[in-house]
Amino acid sequence: MAAPLDGVPDGEAGSLPEATVVRLPVYFRGLVELAEDGTTTVSSQQLAELAGVNAAKVRKDLSYLGSYGTRGVGYDVGFLMQQIGRILGGNEPAPVVIVGAGNLGKALSRYDGFGASGFPVVAIVDADPAVVGRKSAGVVVHHVDELPKVVKKAGCLVGIVATPAAAAQEAVDRLVAAGVRSILNFAPVVVTVPEGIGLRKVDLATELHILGYYEHRRGASRATG
Repeated sequence: MAAPLDGVPDGEAGSLPEATVVRLPVYFRGLVELAEDGTTTVSSQQLAELAGVNAAKVRKDLSYLGSYGTRGVGYDVGFLMQQIGRILGGNEPAPVVIVGAGNLGKALSRYDGFGASGFPVVAIVDADPAVVGRKSAGVVVHHVDELPKVVKKAGCLVGIVATPAAAAQEAVDRLVAAGVRSILNFAPVVVTVPEGIGLRKVDLATELHILGYYEHRRGASRATG
């Protein structure tokens, strides 16, 4: 069983179960919404409804952080946000560089949720001379050849790949060479990274296909019913 967060060195955050780590950002988003509404306490059931899980799972996940709530009262929203924020990123901003200034890259750069979650977009690079020098969400687009300099100057810790599929692996390789160790890939293709590099993939087309499958099943059920 993973040790509680309190008193555990930051380097041991990886002892949390992966499923718990995946759910923590969802809890955090729900807590942000509650805090913005002026809510100061939340029950495990309320947080479960916001996250789309059951209350027992919420209590189990939060117990890994050493947070057990108060019977009849619940959890302190502000304190829980601080706990989750610490384990997700040490409550320190993690500057982001986006590779790709096309439609997707521009849309991502304008997404306020990144900055609100501690991942401000501070740099954008692209290989197209037509977009280099322009701004997206107030950030100047630099040529991809300047990536190492941009990463160093802006202190980028996270890289987002928003390129066409054919350019994704090169974008990943450039990010790794520039010193970025955490990469989020939006390109619809499988990429590889060296050992020790964190890689997550967001495949929008795959998610739509999954929705399409269930929609097809519902349609077939209605037809036979």
